[in-house]
Amino acid sequence: MQRKAGRKDEKVISWKSGFRSGNKLSGSRRNSARLLLLCSLFVVFMLSSELRIPAPAFAEAGMRILLLDNRDFHVPPKNTKFTRVGNTSGKTLMAGIKYSGKIEIWKGEKGLYIINEVPLEEYIKGVVSAEVKSNWHIEALKAQAVVARTYAVYRKLNTAKDLPYHLTSSVLSQVYKGENLSPEVSRAVDETRNEILTYNGKPIVAFYHSTSGGMTEDAGEVFTESLPYIKPVKTNCELSPFYMWEKVIPAGEIEKALGVKGITDIKINGYTVSGRVKEFALIVEKSLDPVEMPAIEFRKKLGWERLPSTMITELSKNEDSFVFEGRGYGHGVGMCQWSSLQMALDGKSYREILGFFYPGAVLNKYEGR
Repeated sequence: MQRKAGRKDEKVISWKSGFRSGNKLSGSRRNSARLLLLCSLFVVFMLSSELRIPAPAFAEAGMRILLLDNRDFHVPPKNTKFTRVGNTSGKTLMAGIKYSGKIEIWKGEKGLYIINEVPLEEYIKGVVSAEVKSNWHIEALKAQAVVARTYAVYRKLNTAKDLPYHLTSSVLSQVYKGENLSPEVSRAVDETRNEILTYNGKPIVAFYHSTSGGMTEDAGEVFTESLPYIKPVKTNCELSPFYMWEKVIPAGEIEKALGVKGITDIKINGYTVSGRVKEFALIVEKSLDPVEMPAIEFRKKLGWERLPSTMITELSKNEDSFVFEGRGYGHGVGMCQWSSLQMALDGKSYREILGFFYPGAVLNKYEGR
């Protein structure tokens, strides 16, 4: 991390892997690199003329985002006790991404963490510009703005009060890459300002994903329970580059990722209501019983990008590799982003798009910040 000459309100921070030094170093080299990074961060904040050591409690205004490196998610363990080290305001550049608002350093039991506090509407602009392409149809951008805002408000109202942040900047929550520079994204957010989806007067859990593959999923198949305002619907997402795909994955890679040795075959054990794989059966040499694994866990361990979705249309073995053919990208619950684009191009308004993916939900104004 280093401080560069320039505007007084712009700091430059070099940052890798969610502040936890998640690189390929090992042993003492990793510990040394981590110590050097943390010491550098402390020095920069001590040198900053804007450094303040505030009270332990944090303000409720705006959204508070834990900044993570999308290549290596390091979230604080449960029941972590946090202590705020310091904060600075203005423009901050980290890993090539510019953030506005307040940047805070918090110390946990496993290391230091960076949190960005920013007004809700500015945060939504950053999410929309990171989640979809800024040149998408304005109605699709508006739909994304409302869904992202709804999800953010829900998380803010339901996040544990002992955490110093509401969401992360990664796909663990929704992708956020700092300041938005797109006039069209700004327009979409401004024209839907404060609009959120509610059910029985409360913000809904507005799940969404990239590509449904032709059918969205029931929330109960992926998360803890079904939701009355999210039901499987047929979609058209053929515009997506992930509408159809094929992945050839070596058996050794799968064994390492799953922690299961000697996999000779992989079978499909059942399907969800939308046609996605519900469970895989791993046939293991020298074992009479297969190792059963939920498809969601299988995909998570293998890697979300390595296996784009659990909508597998064909599974076969080719020598020492397994061939997965499938459709879609993501968990499949809620709004399909590429389908929303197709609907917008077909003349649907953002209200019609939202009504299609979240039947029974109502648009309301959120009065918070």
